[in-house]
Amino acid sequence: MKRIFFIALSLFVLNIAKAQTAPAKDINSFFQFTNSDYDLGRIPFGKPVKYDLFIKNIGMDSSSLDNIQVGCGCTTPEYEKGKRFGPGQTIKVTLGFNGNTMGVFSKMATIYLSGGFSKVVTFKGETFTAPATTPATTNASVEKLKQL
Repeated sequence: MKRIFFIALSLFVLNIAKAQTAPAKDINSFFQFTNSDYDLGRIPFGKPVKYDLFIKNIGMDSSSLDNIQVGCGCTTPEYEKGKRFGPGQTIKVTLGFNGNTMGVFSKMATIYLSGGFSKVVTFKGETFTAPATTPATTNASVEKLKQL
């Protein structure tokens, strides 16, 4: 009896170990991402910008967009939470950036899809400050300078 119990316990432990070491599903076999590493280029400091990220379902089952977490408050996602999309369908996520980071920047957002899938997407760019403009010289100011 002890022998049967030991064999059953051993098989149970082996099955648990096998389940824990099951290979993770490759997200790229189920979804195709467009603009997941996007370069915004040079943008004026403080000018909000947006860009679109597309997720195509290339798997066999329908899926849903469950959540998006951004790396900081300067990034805003626009998406339809819980949006279901079937095989061959594409959904759009819009990521906004407020432009209030001076110089070179790199930002990220984590996209969570049903089935335990997640992907970190990034965008980068550089903000610049427009040079200060000098007042235009008018004919009246030129005449005043000549009088001096």
